[in-house]
Amino acid sequence: MFSTGALLRGGLALLTVVALLVSLAVVSRLHRSERGWLAVARSRLVMGVPWGSLVVIAFVCSVYLFVQDGLTAFDDPVTIPYRAYSYFYPLGMLTAPFSHASSGHLIGNLSGTLVVAPIAEYAWGHYPNGRDSEAGDSWRADPWVRALILFPLAVVGIGLLTSLFALGPVIGFSGVVFAFAAFALVQYPITTIVGVLGVQSVALILYRALQTPIRVYVAEPRPPSAPSWAGIAIQGHALGFFIGLVLGLALLRSRSRYPNPLRLWAAVLLYGFVQGLWQLYWFGSEDTFILYQGPGVLLVIVLALVITLAAADPRDAVFPRRLERALGRIRPRSDSPVDRPLEIARAAGEHTAAARPRLERIGDLAAGTRTESTIDRRRTASALVLLVLAVLAGMAVPLNFFVLDDSTASSDTAIEIEDYTVQYAEGVENELTAPVQIGPLENAVSIDSSGVIVASERRQLWAESVPTRRLAFTGEESIVVGGPGWRETVHVERTGWEPVGNDTVYQVEIWADGDDRQLAHESNASRADVRIDNRTVTIASDDGTFVLNVESLESGTVETTPIPDDGASTTAGGLTFEREEETIYASSDGTRIAVASAETYD
Repeated sequence: MFSTGALLRGGLALLTVVALLVSLAVVSRLHRSERGWLAVARSRLVMGVPWGSLVVIAFVCSVYLFVQDGLTAFDDPVTIPYRAYSYFYPLGMLTAPFSHASSGHLIGNLSGTLVVAPIAEYAWGHYPNGRDSEAGDSWRADPWVRALILFPLAVVGIGLLTSLFALGPVIGFSGVVFAFAAFALVQYPITTIVGVLGVQSVALILYRALQTPIRVYVAEPRPPSAPSWAGIAIQGHALGFFIGLVLGLALLRSRSRYPNPLRLWAAVLLYGFVQGLWQLYWFGSEDTFILYQGPGVLLVIVLALVITLAAADPRDAVFPRRLERALGRIRPRSDSPVDRPLEIARAAGEHTAAARPRLERIGDLAAGTRTESTIDRRRTASALVLLVLAVLAGMAVPLNFFVLDDSTASSDTAIEIEDYTVQYAEGVENELTAPVQIGPLENAVSIDSSGVIVASERRQLWAESVPTRRLAFTGEESIVVGGPGWRETVHVERTGWEPVGNDTVYQVEIWADGDDRQLAHESNASRADVRIDNRTVTIASDDGTFVLNVESLESGTVETTPIPDDGASTTAGGLTFEREEETIYASSDGTRIAVASAETYD
């Protein structure tokens, strides 16, 4: 039997779909054009369908569902083994660009793919020589081969490039999505930017509305976390963007096509700002992140200009004509008299044998001047694009030669599962910074990590899976490790007491499914900021037990007692301690005061 709520949600979802289809049908009837959208699509795509994009989407979904075991736990896939940690871990390098960290990560990238991949596939086309031309003897010109094989293979190749030359440990299809977008931008700037800014948002809204027509939000605190931009693989996004850009410019050159410069410039500028290509950041001290937003915005502006120069019609002048003459760079436009001497002569009736050779020589000279200046400009802009791509790719190579020399646990309570070592540790060196700790960079990039650490020497991976500050907020976390065909879960739990006016004293336990709990960490003792009868109270953790240390300021003697259970009491050093639910009170000679409370979690 279905509940009333389920029926209501299903009815709303169905009504939403029907409303959208009816709206589309009505608007299609009202819209009049010489060629319908289906005819436009069929002119370059087999049956008007972006088959290659659909194959790619199906492939990415399959990796999430079957390789990452998203089919078993859609919101909790196996992610740790599918990141690009090192060149010495091929599985991670091969799977990272097609894997995802969560269901939200997957849906976000697929929505972007649905928008920009069909535009890129349309620009490339299933019919290289035109819709009505013969496929020829070459299998590469066959429309179905181009749709179902060549386009998906090209996408897989781009994905592998984004994995090999991205600063690890990356995961996700977003680098390829940025490549799609850049390729599409130089072909159809306005269509692409409208799709990215509008259609993608609409697609996500529709998906969420169909999935949960009515959603109840409850205001609640959140764990401390880094800013959103600090979790973005900006180098990987930029790398994918420039790979797509180079391929898009190459296609333009091969077909002698040139986009509208103003539209292209505006589209690249908007895309760079909206998609966060300006978010250049680095790490400061612990829990500190530095955003270089001013330099980042400047770079996006320069990037838009360079891309426009590299893609623009070579016959278009960049500088005013007087300035170009002064620089010796005369570049007549295609509609100028110098550029059309023969046409002008015909219009004026100057068809004498003497006039024609002179005009031809003038045209040759003008064309030669234009060609030389154009080649210089386009070569310079194209060289800058290639240089940026080389820098983006090259900067990742040293880091991707990461070698984990030793994954031996620093704690006796570490969990060993196959080749994985899972442990809780505080103040350990982040092994991911090891490849760049050379010379003057040795201290500049050294970062300490605290939390649940997952390492595997065979997989060349090291990851701070759960930071200490997150565990302090949630109290309990689960870490999934595994590989193709298997998964195991490790649990970690924190409990603690907060002395009045001082730092929390806490314990961390860790265990794998089916195993006993193990004490993984005990923090330092902490004294309550109160005095009772000239005595102080310190809370400590002693071999898994929370204790109260009572010190007499007169004699210096210390007595210890375990924290009592709820509703019970105990004595030590002349003080009586009572526990009422999650608060501990100390009393002496009629004075009663709270000294500590249990740490709470969300």
